[in-house]
Amino acid sequence: MPVGTPLPSYDVIIAGAGPVGLTLAIDLGRRGVRCLLIERSPTTLPYPKMDRSNARTMEFYRRIGIADRVRALGYPADNPMDVFLTTRLSDPPIAVLKYPSVAERRKQIAESPNGAWLLEPYQLVAQNKLEPLLKEVAEATPNVSVRYGCGLEDFAQDDEGVTVQARTAAGAPEELRAGYLVGCDGGASTVRKKAGIRLEGKGRIRKLVQVIFRSDELYRKIVTGKGRHYNFVDTNASTLIAQGCRTEFTLHTSLPADTDFRPVILDLIGFPCAFEITHVIQWHHNLLLAEHYRDRRVFLAGDAVHLVIPSGGLGMNTGVGDAFDLAWKLAGTIHGWGGPALLDGYERERRPIGRRNVDAAGWAAAGVPIWRALVTPDAYEDTPAGAEVRARLTASFDVEHRRMHGMVGVEAGYSYAGSPLIADEPVGEWETSRYEPKALPGARIPHMWLDDGKALQDILGDDYTLLDLKGDADTAALEAAFRARGAALAVIRRDEPRVRGVYGASVFLLRPDLHIVWRGDGAPSDAEGLAALATGWVGDRNRVSERAVRTSGVPVS
Repeated sequence: MPVGTPLPSYDVIIAGAGPVGLTLAIDLGRRGVRCLLIERSPTTLPYPKMDRSNARTMEFYRRIGIADRVRALGYPADNPMDVFLTTRLSDPPIAVLKYPSVAERRKQIAESPNGAWLLEPYQLVAQNKLEPLLKEVAEATPNVSVRYGCGLEDFAQDDEGVTVQARTAAGAPEELRAGYLVGCDGGASTVRKKAGIRLEGKGRIRKLVQVIFRSDELYRKIVTGKGRHYNFVDTNASTLIAQGCRTEFTLHTSLPADTDFRPVILDLIGFPCAFEITHVIQWHHNLLLAEHYRDRRVFLAGDAVHLVIPSGGLGMNTGVGDAFDLAWKLAGTIHGWGGPALLDGYERERRPIGRRNVDAAGWAAAGVPIWRALVTPDAYEDTPAGAEVRARLTASFDVEHRRMHGMVGVEAGYSYAGSPLIADEPVGEWETSRYEPKALPGARIPHMWLDDGKALQDILGDDYTLLDLKGDADTAALEAAFRARGAALAVIRRDEPRVRGVYGASVFLLRPDLHIVWRGDGAPSDAEGLAALATGWVGDRNRVSERAVRTSGVPVS
């Protein structure tokens, strides 16, 4: 760079263009934040990694207008989502875990009167199909610049911003400048290491090999049944995942990476089938969490701060949650209405979620060895002894393997209660395998159908919302308090008695991420204090007063 040339300047530089970095860039850009996304690799990931966007992630993608485009890349709506235990794909199943297709879940959502389901079903879609879509969307989003073949090497931060030392694929050094840096650069994160932030927990627990292959005919010829996961009763702990396109498959196995996998795959299939092996990748089970999510102007998200065993699909999906939490907080700070506690709230809110999800992934994975310990060679035999083994396997598989496919509480029931950005109220319990909609401060506002047939989420904008479900609350003081702070607040007034009955209150202050800041049965008594708390200026009023909550009309205990 010639002497005297000003450094490129952005509000935010994002290192790492996986699904988390791309999602963060999209949401920042649509919130008016100038950001640069840099990625060391020359293009998007060439092979599948994650295979399921959970229902909460699909709600996020609905918010930014791409849910249908994501679905078009994966399983059709009527494709079964079942999980099988079998001997070979040419054989009937030993056990089947039944899960609704997207179409079946949509019907359940449409008929639910009480928010028992999220607004969007899950979706099977492979990462190597999702990333190009997110890249296309990011490149078309105002305020976003995307550069592949440009990797972060180092950075230095000061009171005004962060200077990034990068290197292009051709080896040319570059110096970049931004107000903030976010490391979305994966488990081996350079940003995390350069920031001196350690990982805590258990690493390299178990070594596995992932074999990726393509076949245009395999899926339609499977005898076992149509679904998404196929677990085999072999001695290699083999599991086959049918990716969203249903022509790409991943085999997870304990066999060494230098194995000749062609005969192994043919034996697991059990019938003649053409296929092409494209990648063989070694990887390790990890259960690790970063000790911090932030160092001053540098933030971390996704696998850079939490590394989980893939059981339950909590890796990318937790990272997407990080991105949507951080985006609006960075935007508020950069646009000037966010106080110091706003960015402090990122780690305060997301690290407990990371801790919970790391633990949940470990719990889910621990179920597999329990049923696999019952496998014997008799499982393949058409004998009384074989039938007995298969019966024991079926009973255990139905309980222990189901752990990883039913963590709806982890996915949707998490809460930010206790955060300095959330009004004090008793913390609601949230469970691993059960989701109960709760309209409590800290929780995501549960999906509900309104009386005119619209989804509540679809009428909520991208800023703060004061939701009045009676339509008669005097919100003038709260509106004035938000105006004084320069933060946008939309007021939505509707008479929705059924929704009020489910939610247990009539007035809600919602954040841009649709988590509840405060609830009541009338206007808050301390409007200025509540606005200060919600926007991160807790120094003004410290916390919203207990009296403001107690006089809201909602019981404290």
